[in-house]
Amino acid sequence: MLTDAITQYQQRVDDQLRHFILAQDDTEPKLKAAMEHGALLGGKRIRPFLVYAVGDMLNIPLQQLDACAAAIECIHAYSLIHDDLPAMDDDALRRGQPTVHIAFDEATAILAGDALQTLAFEIISQEQSGLQPSQQLTMVRSLAKASGYHGMCGGQAMDLNATDKQIDLTTLTRLHRLKTGALIRCAVELPIIAAGITDTERDLLLEFADAVGLAFQVQDDVLDITSSTEELGKPQGSDCESNKSTYPKLLGLSGAQATAKSLIHDALSALAKLPYNSQLIAEFARFIIERRV
Repeated sequence: MLTDAITQYQQRVDDQLRHFILAQDDTEPKLKAAMEHGALLGGKRIRPFLVYAVGDMLNIPLQQLDACAAAIECIHAYSLIHDDLPAMDDDALRRGQPTVHIAFDEATAILAGDALQTLAFEIISQEQSGLQPSQQLTMVRSLAKASGYHGMCGGQAMDLNATDKQIDLTTLTRLHRLKTGALIRCAVELPIIAAGITDTERDLLLEFADAVGLAFQVQDDVLDITSSTEELGKPQGSDCESNKSTYPKLLGLSGAQATAKSLIHDALSALAKLPYNSQLIAEFARFIIERRV
């Protein structure tokens, strides 16, 4: 069930991304090609999956979720393009393929990331049937906050600042709740906005999102040690080599694995209190700490 849903939603958001990128005119074909390379390089499409799966659970038609799914993946793609740059993590491989600055050049990679970021807001703010303008404005605000200073960008800055330093668990947790968790939380929040559910249900779903978002990053830290370069699609041990702050570095490998399991337990506990069929996203939560890539 989960594998089929991941494949279905992955194909759906890829079709949307391809449509929105290829719909751009040929003002600068090289930039357009770099955007396509960065956004359609593959990947699990975790964030669009959550948009679709949570929305479907809340009885929202999938076509009403397409813009949200495509927009949040544009933000994620832009962040990876910039994250791979020499000024950041200086990675040459992403998902087993050359990173954008390697396939093209650094200036084009910066602009491709910028263009995907702005495309995200163009997509999510376009007129959509079934949504009120006030709902769309709230979605735009949610995506902006999750992407910026109080979300992904702030977390990335904290990550860079923590390199070659020893930080405590509280700081590391806050770092990853911003760097990785904020956009995953947003992926759950967008369908919540479309559905208009009760405050109690909203709080439980966001509790689930926060736990899953942090567990995802903890597992990423674990996989940097336990998975091969071929499995990861990027060099094994790159975080350790860069002397980044990670959960295994702070807690040890077994301690990090135990933390991931505890977080998923918290996520499943929140889901169990909801009056919906949450089987699919419960399976997804378990997948987070069972995956090898």
